[in-house]
Amino acid sequence: MSSWSSPAATAVEDRLFRALAVLRAILLVNAVVLSALRADEVERPRALAACVLVMVVWTAVATWAYAEPRRRTPPLLVTDLVVAVALLLVTPYVTGQDSASVPGFWVIGALVAWGIRYRTVGGLVAGIVLATADLVRQDIDPSDYGNAFLLLLGGTIVGYVCATLQTMATERDAALHEAAVATERARWARVVHDGVLQVLALVQRRGREIGGEAADLGRLAGEQEIALRSLVRAQDAAPVAGGMVDLAVEVGRLATRPGVTVSAPGYPVELPAAAAHELVAAAGACLDNVRDHVGDDAPAWVLLEAFPDRVELSVRDGGPGIPEGRLAAAAAQGRLGVSGSIRGRLADLGGRAELVTGPDGTEWDLVVPVYGRAHE
Repeated sequence: MSSWSSPAATAVEDRLFRALAVLRAILLVNAVVLSALRADEVERPRALAACVLVMVVWTAVATWAYAEPRRRTPPLLVTDLVVAVALLLVTPYVTGQDSASVPGFWVIGALVAWGIRYRTVGGLVAGIVLATADLVRQDIDPSDYGNAFLLLLGGTIVGYVCATLQTMATERDAALHEAAVATERARWARVVHDGVLQVLALVQRRGREIGGEAADLGRLAGEQEIALRSLVRAQDAAPVAGGMVDLAVEVGRLATRPGVTVSAPGYPVELPAAAAHELVAAAGACLDNVRDHVGDDAPAWVLLEAFPDRVELSVRDGGPGIPEGRLAAAAAQGRLGVSGSIRGRLADLGGRAELVTGPDGTEWDLVVPVYGRAHE
């Protein structure tokens, strides 16, 4: 889809034509007032009245026609320009002298319409046509040349600005779409990591330990794990519905895991459902790492603390700690355990995940702001 036919570009064009409708009305009032003031000075007052009537009628017709995108066709644009040129050329007959044109600034309506619809080239073409008509109706002097130059320059600038606005709107929508797709891809990758990929990894490890036919099952599970890791990166999904939940209750469910002890406030800790589920899932990913790298029944402690501006969820174990460089190597291999399921989740919530590890154990401190992105 080109930048001129995208929904964003069409929306920009619609807004500009609505603004042009207001401008046309203002220019018409100005033209009517000036014509009334000049009525006693012109040679043919009735012809002047007819010109004013043409401007009134065409302003109404053009405002109606340009309001609908399907009516913004070349015949409409050409007719708009022809009416403006005709009113310029008829000026000597109406006034009987070399004076200000009958339509005056009213012709700017056609100039802007061409700039909006056909952008830089359209504004330039309309400017050339109007400037030529304005010059041929009279003896040229420096002020007339200045008016013609302003028409050329104005049409070009209006067209360029319209093109720039449409391009920017299209690029903005494309960037927002890409960001939304990337966010959903990362979220669903974490969901799969916390479920299916964990099971496949467990089957692969246990299969190697048992040997025999189980080893073949473990090998197949490993192959499927690799395939699934590649697949989830290309998946999109719809956003999860919102609502408020008690984070203390959600965190309390982690106590059903073997060896896990949970401490939480005795009062409700309300958080948007999406944020609460992501925070608990991040804590679950921490506990998965404890199970995988320390032991199935290894003790772990989960502590929830609530503050006026944030909630903190810490997950601690008594294992040997994480070797230096291991997390960087896992991220380089495309594993999402820490970079995606933990830090990625907290980053999406506008929070942070801090890690302290050593020979006496590992502790994750997960912090989410109460009045930040978690409420969006």
